[in-house]
Amino acid sequence: MLNRRTLLGAISAVAMLASAGAPAFAQENYDIALISKGFQHQFWQAVKAGADQAGADLGVSVTFEGPESETQVDRQMDMLAAALSRNPDAIGFAALDSQAATPLLQQADAAGIPIIAFDSGVDSDIPLTTATTDNVAAAALAADVMAELIGGEGKIAVVAHDQTSRTGIDRRDGFVNRIAEAYPNIEIVSIQYGGGDQLQSTEITKSILLANPDLKGIFGTNEGSAIGVANGKQELNSDVVVIGFDSGAAQKGMVASGLMAGAITQNPVGIGYQTVQAAVAALKGEELPPIIDTGFYFYDAENMNNPEIAAVLYD
Repeated sequence: MLNRRTLLGAISAVAMLASAGAPAFAQENYDIALISKGFQHQFWQAVKAGADQAGADLGVSVTFEGPESETQVDRQMDMLAAALSRNPDAIGFAALDSQAATPLLQQADAAGIPIIAFDSGVDSDIPLTTATTDNVAAAALAADVMAELIGGEGKIAVVAHDQTSRTGIDRRDGFVNRIAEAYPNIEIVSIQYGGGDQLQSTEITKSILLANPDLKGIFGTNEGSAIGVANGKQELNSDVVVIGFDSGAAQKGMVASGLMAGAITQNPVGIGYQTVQAAVAALKGEELPPIIDTGFYFYDAENMNNPEIAAVLYD
């Protein structure tokens, strides 16, 4: 269950930013379909909450769905096809596979349906904009924090959620490239993929730790990956430094307890809100920027209760 107080604070902040930079929209009975990468993580529930709030604020109808697992590319394509079949006014889409959806996006474009990408971009110029975290910069920040915590030297690893979505690619590369360019005494000994699944990421982590007893740190690139990494650390009683990505009650608890050193938080409520807002703007013929940067922060046990950080954390 999302923490209502935190959620309302984040929505309020998004709404104030939106109203400061854009004209008020007249209410229209638009039908906007959002297809996300998943539904199982609290991150997606927070994105949905933001989208629902934007729908209420702007007087439009919003539907939100996603596959049960972030490995189900075919299921996501079925959902996108089903949404297209009802001919919505606009579609918001977060791609599990940045190329697999191209034929369906071309179909939407031919039908004159605006596409707004969110969270994970698409390898196509069809989407009018992408509401997203700057994942390369966010992962680079995670690398900087990791380097500081391990003293600028030693072996580390990455447990990523996938190598097909834009977020999976950008977070992996943003972290790896920052380490390579700035920290010559740090060696990344393993990059593995757990599909964002906690159990799979736990087993991967244990395997990495057993193969590398001198490992100093592991970066988990999304909610499920990070929780799995922390669980693997705990099961082996390891003192490895864990840096995560995203929030949610479980991950917040791990950060508060010190099991996880900290994590990057996105602004999922803002992503959902601004996706719907961008769709309405497109339908009204307004020009959109190529990227809507929804922001990110690093949080740890010391700063996670600060108002600026607490507003973008979710349960």
